[in-house]
Amino acid sequence: MSLHDDAVLVLKGYGAHEDGQAALRQTYLDHLAAHPDGMWKSCEAGHLTASALVVDPERGRVLLTLHRKLGMWLQMGGHCEPQDTTLAAAALREATEESGIPGLSLLPGGPVTLDRHAIPAPCHWHLDVQYAALAPAGSAPAISEESLDLRWFAYDEVAGVADASVVRLLERTRAAL
Repeated sequence: MSLHDDAVLVLKGYGAHEDGQAALRQTYLDHLAAHPDGMWKSCEAGHLTASALVVDPERGRVLLTLHRKLGMWLQMGGHCEPQDTTLAAAALREATEESGIPGLSLLPGGPVTLDRHAIPAPCHWHLDVQYAALAPAGSAPAISEESLDLRWFAYDEVAGVADASVVRLLERTRAAL
């Protein structure tokens, strides 16, 4: 099965129960139907990305990265790569690479939420499929070249440092926990 096919199956199975999520899921599915290359950065009409919010539920905190290009505190994530066989694998790879934490595991049940956001030309949209990744006890992050900083934030600190999309991802992650 191709990554494109996996993405279609994941999206069809995604339980979009909240306002706007069902319409957004359909936007993603329509995009993939119209663009066989819709998983890849080269698709100028936009492409799917995979991300994961790294959480430490025992300590009530999340790990955010200060994105090198955007200068914003965000969850780990990014573009799918040719070696990725599933969206979940892409999200876990990105979270592991960007956090430096081995042994992360995705929260069962598939994606936590979807988030579509504009990006600079030549591409126009990131259609992000967002997961939650559980950090093993005692995890120590290590900064990657894609990040200016990594920092643990208590759940109640996130709204003060991150944008609404990260706050929404945290809320939906906490509900899934």
